[in-house]
Amino acid sequence: MTVVKVAVAVIKIADRVLIAKRSEQQHQGGLWEFPGGKIEPSESLAEAIQRECYEELDILPTKIEPLTVIEHDYTDKSVRLEVCLITDYLGVPVGKEGQPLAWSLAESLASYDFPEANKAILKLL
Repeated sequence: MTVVKVAVAVIKIADRVLIAKRSEQQHQGGLWEFPGGKIEPSESLAEAIQRECYEELDILPTKIEPLTVIEHDYTDKSVRLEVCLITDYLGVPVGKEGQPLAWSLAESLASYDFPEANKAILKLL
């Protein structure tokens, strides 16, 4: 099975974390997630994080730190989540693709429904 490499941005400012809701038409639709997307073959992780945050949220991360790597197998695909912590950015986050956004306390993230692969990130936070 082909592994999809995904850049994931955990955007944490003070005690709040930014999450977005996946559209119903997407894989794992209707669940909440940390912003991000596929890493293009020619991109570094930092470049992918910056591109995805701009495309999805209209922000430019300025402080990016690697957090963890998670490999997970779904029934229809395998993913490798390359997760970064973002603690500063330029701009104001908006759901450029029409996706709802929420700022949640880190300890309240468990009350949201996330894809299975994201649960390891929740444990870190």
